[in-house]
Amino acid sequence: MFGDQDDKLKVIKYALTNYLTTQIEDGVDWLITGGQLGIEQWSAEVGLELKKTYPELKVAMMLPYGEFGGRWNENNQAKLQALLSRVDFHAPVSKQTYENPQQLKNYQDFMVTHTDAAALVYDPDNPGKPSYDYDLIRSYGEAHPYPITLIDFDWLQESANEYAEKQNNGFNFE
Repeated sequence: MFGDQDDKLKVIKYALTNYLTTQIEDGVDWLITGGQLGIEQWSAEVGLELKKTYPELKVAMMLPYGEFGGRWNENNQAKLQALLSRVDFHAPVSKQTYENPQQLKNYQDFMVTHTDAAALVYDPDNPGKPSYDYDLIRSYGEAHPYPITLIDFDWLQESANEYAEKQNNGFNFE
């Protein structure tokens, strides 16, 4: 992504908005996400925007450990703090600062055991860092009723096509 005005980001947020709107209309009342740069923060931003239309929606940001983001550059730290100040709830899963990878595993375990379902912007045909979350969620789902929705490249392409069509028809998404 090349900044907040990148068309790719607009499409991702458009796809997230459509997905979350459907979920809210089906009864979801909490969006629980992390604070990682990228999709997690964008999800929180979309959720906060949707609160204008759906004030019953609550947005929570769970962080894996204390002082999360403390080593980021100033701009990214400010973005995280601004989001944390706007969400309905936020807390670190571990109050300790980062000490070892077990804290990240504990965070993943916390997220699946304290939520009812998961949505990932992820394409299993092009695995990357989210593959750890995807594998954990699939494993957890084998023993528990835990639906997962994958917003994959095909979904994003369909969203891009719809976004472009609506822009061409005079819709303004800003």
